Amino acid sequence: MAKIVHSMIRVLDEARSVDFYEQAFGLKVQERIEFPEFALIYLATETGSFELELTVNFGRTEPYDLGDGYGHLAFVVDDVDAEHARLSELGYGPRKLVDFKNGDVPVARFFFIADPDGYQIEVIGKGGRFG
Repeated sequence: MAKIVHSMIRVLDEARSVDFYEQAFGLKVQERIEFPEFALIYLATETGSFELELTVNFGRTEPYDLGDGYGHLAFVVDDVDAEHARLSELGYGPRKLVDFKNGDVPVARFFFIADPDGYQIEVIGKGGRFG
């Protein structure tokens, strides 16, 4: 049986990205492994077993091309309205709240926000399949 353990994204500025993920979602550095040409930084929540791996390639100055295949990361929060307000106050510019339905059946209440490198993150209110 396989177990999902992490997803990796490439970032330009380690400190800026670590700060964003800590302030926005409470992720803390679990381990940092440095190699001569790059570093791997593993982030996770206190309760999560899934990690976000940030890869920093030393000497890179140009933003990464995210292409048209990348989708998004997703986080579930207890109070999506409060998180939207908090992230707005921090200056992270979350997009509008959306009530997503399948016909008349509610699916999720969410918003999107971009990290410092432009990766899209969906913030979903706890409930239903996201409970």
